[in-house]
Amino acid sequence: MLSPDRALDTLPKLLIHNAGAMAGRPAIRHKDLGIWHTWTWLETLDEVRAFSVGLGELGLKRGDKFAIIGGNRPRLYWAICAGQALGAVPVPVYADPVAEEMAYVLAHAEVTLAVVEDQEQVDKLVAVSDQLPQLTRLVYDEPRGLKDYDHGRLIAFTAVQRIGRDKLASDECLRQWETGIAAGTGGDLAVILYTSGTTGRSKGVMLSYDNVIISARNGNAFDGLGPDEDVIAYLPMAWVGDHVLSYVQSYVAGYCVNCPETPDTVLQDRREIGTTYAFAPPRVYENLLTLTMVRMADASPLKRKVFDFFLAVARRWGEKILNREKVPLAARLLYGIGDLLVYAPLKNQYGLSRIRVAYTAGEAIGPEIFRFYRALGLNLKQLYGQTEASVYVTAQPDGEIDAETVGKPSPGVEVKISESGEVLYRSPGVFVGYYKDPDRTAEVQTPDGWVHTGDAGFFDPKTGQLKIIDRAKDVGRLNDGTLFAPKYIENKLKFYPNIREAVALGAGRDFVCVMVNIDLMAVGSWAERNNIVYGSYQELASHPLVYDMIARHIDEVNRSLAEEEIMAGGQIRRFLVLHKELDADDGELTRTQKIRRRNIAERYAALAEALYGGATDADVTTEVTFEDGRRGTIAARVTIRDMRPYPARTSKLERAA
Repeated sequence: MLSPDRALDTLPKLLIHNAGAMAGRPAIRHKDLGIWHTWTWLETLDEVRAFSVGLGELGLKRGDKFAIIGGNRPRLYWAICAGQALGAVPVPVYADPVAEEMAYVLAHAEVTLAVVEDQEQVDKLVAVSDQLPQLTRLVYDEPRGLKDYDHGRLIAFTAVQRIGRDKLASDECLRQWETGIAAGTGGDLAVILYTSGTTGRSKGVMLSYDNVIISARNGNAFDGLGPDEDVIAYLPMAWVGDHVLSYVQSYVAGYCVNCPETPDTVLQDRREIGTTYAFAPPRVYENLLTLTMVRMADASPLKRKVFDFFLAVARRWGEKILNREKVPLAARLLYGIGDLLVYAPLKNQYGLSRIRVAYTAGEAIGPEIFRFYRALGLNLKQLYGQTEASVYVTAQPDGEIDAETVGKPSPGVEVKISESGEVLYRSPGVFVGYYKDPDRTAEVQTPDGWVHTGDAGFFDPKTGQLKIIDRAKDVGRLNDGTLFAPKYIENKLKFYPNIREAVALGAGRDFVCVMVNIDLMAVGSWAERNNIVYGSYQELASHPLVYDMIARHIDEVNRSLAEEEIMAGGQIRRFLVLHKELDADDGELTRTQKIRRRNIAERYAALAEALYGGATDADVTTEVTFEDGRRGTIAARVTIRDMRPYPARTSKLERAA
C-alpha cells in the first residue's frame, strides 16, 4: 500500500482527495460584478472533471502541451488541472506581451491547444496563427466580443464542459478518467514555465510533480500553512511564484485562493477577503509604499505630523516588538497608540490586517523598504528562489529576520558557495531540465544535481543566513578596484517613492552614473501640489525642479554609501532622468519587471557615452512599442547633472592611527 504522500503524488490526485476530505470547504473564489462567488473542493472537482473530459474529446492527450493565457480566473486554474488529468502538460504564458513575443513561447513549446481569457488573447493568437500551425484549438472563457468570429477553431469554455458532462453520463467514461489519473506518477512532467528572459530568450523550465509538490509540502510545513489560509491570486500565472502559491500549495494544504475582479481592484478585493498568506515581488511592496507616501503628502499638516511621529516610533521599536524582543513598557504603549492611529488603519487599507506570513521574492528588495513593512508589524520575510528550484532555495524563519539576508536553506535544500562566489543549490525541487535545450541544462546543472544560480553571495557569519550581492555577471569593479554592485545602489534609490526604476553604470569605468525613471504617480502628485504644469511623462521628467528633487535623493544615497567602507568608492557622480518609462514591451524589462541590462546598454549607449564624456545634455531617439503592437519613436534632449561625492568614512583602525 502506498504512503499518503506517495499516493497523492500528482495534482489531479490531490484534487480528488480534497474533494473527499474537505468537500464543503471553499477551494476558490472569484469576484464578478462586485459579488464573490465561491466553489468548494467538491464543486471544483466537478468543474475540472467536466472540462477535462471535454478537452479529451477535442483531442488533447497525454504528452501534449497546452497554453494557459490570461488573468487570474478560476477557469484558467481549473484548465491547468484538467489538462494534467489527461497527462497533458500546461504552459502558462504571460498575458501582456505583444503577439510576436507570445508566438515564440507557443511555437517553442509546440502547443496544440490554448485556453485563453478573452477576446484580447484570441486576437493575439489569430494574428500570429500562420506561425503556429500546430495550434489547432482555442478555448475562451469570456465570450464578450467573440460572437462574429470564425468558430472553426474557437470554442467556449462552457461548451467544452457541456461536451464533458454529456460524456460523463456514462459510468465507463468516469472510470476511464479516474484510471488515467491513477496512472500518473510524481516523476511525470507537471508544467513548463518559461523564465522571464533577463539574459536573453526565455527558457522553458520543466518541473515534475515531485518537484512542485514536495517543494510546496515543505514550504507549507515551514510556515505552518493549512486549510484556513486565504490568499489572493493577482500575480502573472506564468510566474513560478503564482503557480506554486495559487495552485500547488493550495492543493497540498487545502486553502482557498481568491481571484480579484480586475487587476485594478486588487487592493479593495484583498481588503474584503483579509489575506493571511501573501507572496509578491519587491515591485508590489515598492508601489504600496509609493502610494502611502503620495497620500500622506496630500494629507493635512496635522495628519502628516502624526504619521511622521509614529512612523519614527515604528522604525525604532516595531521590528523588536514583532520579533518578541524585550522592549520598554513606555515604548510598547507608544507603539500601541501608533498601531491604533496609524499602523492598523494603513494595513487595513491595503488588506494586510490578517496577514500571518508575507514573502518578498523574485529579486532583491531594498533594505529600507523591507524594514518599513516590518516596522508596521507585518511579518514580511525574504525568500530566495528560482523557477528551476520550484521556488524554494532559502527562506527566513520567524524571529530570525534580517533585512540584508534572504534566509537559511529551505527544508530539503542544500546550498553552497563556489570558489568564485557563486551560489549553488541542490534539492527535491530541482528542475528536470530546459525544454529542448540539453546543452543549456548541462551548463546550469552539474551531474551530481547542483544548480548554478548565476548569483553572487555568501553566508553571513553573524546570522548564518545567505546574503545575495547581485547577479554574478553584473558585479564588477571600477577602474580603481572599488566593488561595483549595481543592484545594491539601485535598491537604495528605489526606496524613494519618486524613483520608480534606476539603472546603475560603472563596471570598467572611472565612476558610477545612474539613469533614473521617475514614478509618474508620486512625482505627478508632487507637481500638482506645487502648481507645476506638464503635459506628458517626458515633459515632467525633464523639468528642472524634478531634477532638483532627484538630486537630493541621490545626495542622500551618496551620504549613505560614504558610510560603507566597501561601497564608498561607488558613490554616484553623474545622473540623468530618462525621457520614457522602461517597458517590458520595449525589451527593457522582463515580464516580472526585472532590468534587462544588456538591452538597456544597447538602446541607451549614446546616453551612457554622454554621461562618461562630460556632456551636460544628450539627444536620444528611442523606438517604442504601443499596446496594439505598432511601433514608433520618441525623441528628446536629456539633461545630465553632476553630483558631489562625500569622503569615505575611515575605519576605527585608521582613526586610531
